[in-house]
Amino acid sequence: MAKILLVNGSGNAEGCTYTALQEIVSALEKEGLEAEIFQLGKDPVRDCIGCGGCGKLGKCVFDEDRVNEFVELARQADGFVFGTPVYYAHPSGRILSFLDRVFYSGGSAFAFKPGAAVASARRAGTTASLDVLNKYFTINRMPVVSSNYWNMVHGNTPMEVKQDLEGLQIMRVIGQNMAWMVKCIEAGKAAGIGYPETEMKVKTNFIR
Repeated sequence: MAKILLVNGSGNAEGCTYTALQEIVSALEKEGLEAEIFQLGKDPVRDCIGCGGCGKLGKCVFDEDRVNEFVELARQADGFVFGTPVYYAHPSGRILSFLDRVFYSGGSAFAFKPGAAVASARRAGTTASLDVLNKYFTINRMPVVSSNYWNMVHGNTPMEVKQDLEGLQIMRVIGQNMAWMVKCIEAGKAAGIGYPETEMKVKTNFIR
């Protein structure tokens, strides 16, 4: 059974972001997929320091938080949803520090697997936050899962989010589209269609 990992980038375990993710979980399970919400929680998350140590170790050099644990879970997953609350018109610093280290140290665990970003806000800042999170997908060759509107919910409390009927529908459609994409990828593999060949990364620096 295909499995989708959903990341709650809020320090509130069962707040607005979690409420949105739960709606996606329900849609995924209805489509016959397994779903798990990975809670970042309230513990500190280190920022990436650009040391390059992950290239030598094969994992992040910092092991006191859940980055390396998540990368190992990601290797067995088939798709991802990253959810964030909106703070000052951008994603939570917690999820950005987490994802920077996750993708630098374990980017191969995500290549060619579908990803969706979800933002939760009282009012505004959602589209800017989604733009930031979507870039993790596009730089790692991940198909981006859309819905029938921007991937967001609104509300200041979980109960208010549950009153955002359009937002809840958007979440369900994300789950449906994610399930469809994962099933299409599996069908392609069964038909002998593999991943595209990847070229060695070219980097052009104009400062000599």
